[in-house]
Amino acid sequence: MKVLVINAGSSSLKYQLIDMQTEKAVAKGGCERIGIEGSFLKHKANGKEVIIEKAMPDHKVAVQLVLEALADKDHGAISSMNEIDAVGHRVVHSGEEFTGSVLITPEVLKKIEALSDLAPLHEPANVTGIKACMAIMPSAPQVAVFDTAFHSTMPDYAYMYAVPYEDYKCYKVRRYGFHGSSHLFVSQEAAKYLGRNDLKIVTCHLGNGSSISAVKNGKCMDTSMGFTPLAGVPMGTRSGDIDPAIIEYLGAKKNMSVSEVLTYLNKKSGMLGISGVSSDFRDLSAASEAGNDRARLALDMFAYATKKYVGAYAAAMGGIDCLVFTAGIGENDSFIRAKVTEGLEFLGVEIDKEENNKRTGDIHDITAKGGKVKVLVIPTNEELVIARDTARLSE
Repeated sequence: MKVLVINAGSSSLKYQLIDMQTEKAVAKGGCERIGIEGSFLKHKANGKEVIIEKAMPDHKVAVQLVLEALADKDHGAISSMNEIDAVGHRVVHSGEEFTGSVLITPEVLKKIEALSDLAPLHEPANVTGIKACMAIMPSAPQVAVFDTAFHSTMPDYAYMYAVPYEDYKCYKVRRYGFHGSSHLFVSQEAAKYLGRNDLKIVTCHLGNGSSISAVKNGKCMDTSMGFTPLAGVPMGTRSGDIDPAIIEYLGAKKNMSVSEVLTYLNKKSGMLGISGVSSDFRDLSAASEAGNDRARLALDMFAYATKKYVGAYAAAMGGIDCLVFTAGIGENDSFIRAKVTEGLEFLGVEIDKEENNKRTGDIHDITAKGGKVKVLVIPTNEELVIARDTARLSE
């Protein structure tokens, strides 16, 4: 069985074609600048990479171009689009409407469209991608896999905000959490690796966008992102948790509207805002080593905030058996892993410095000898989560 995984943005479309027999991607790529002049497709299969420059006025044309690339006799991976058995779509928000992945029907699509208020930048683009695929591949099952669904198991006292209860009932103001497919994947991989399902795991998805989750016995109990991905630890350009009164204060001082302040907190804050150097942790590390104190401060703030969440979630679950690092920073930045775990020895978290400095590309155990809590570096694979759910629901 071959599953096409689609991640549609407002002007982009990323894809992977996964052979479910091997669970490996046989082709991958992305369309950029959809609806904008200068659009192109970058496609990779069989060790070859090609760039196809072609006008893509909308997502339907982009999907058609992807299918043509996948079936191309020179750089394709299949003989025809008939080899694609199902399509899995990354959809950002499930609201409270869906608690897991779902086969897309016209009724389901209407419900997804109705959730656009909760994710106005992403949900409409996801819907556009779904409609484009349904138009071109009407006989292929289409499945929606939600970013937020894994967090639907949070208890009410974890997901509720202390605003009037009517605001939750009427406007669905609550914690939702994001990066769900990643937290699900790495927590399952950790359980497999350790041969146990009765685990208290803290998963740290650390990248340009970062979130931490408490996973107990395979179910999410709490997560750091909230109503939007702005909450939690400071990130590449996002502020993370702040006093909400700062929004009004900054608006008055800088003569900005609420919307402008939120854009400021999403796009110009975080590591970029603190350091004044970059949102890229590689640049921050280099600048810090060169003596830039603001870059040092940004890195310290990030590690400190992450450490606080690890401790808080260990308390919330009544202990911790395993700490997982994943995503771009979690998998590749040994300095951040060391800073986060430093001082957590009282919880039983200790890492081996030599193992921490190694890069394996696979599950890597960096626990110090005698450490009571397993500390694992696990490469995430959100596309595989989408493909697995799509295959399961399409049978």
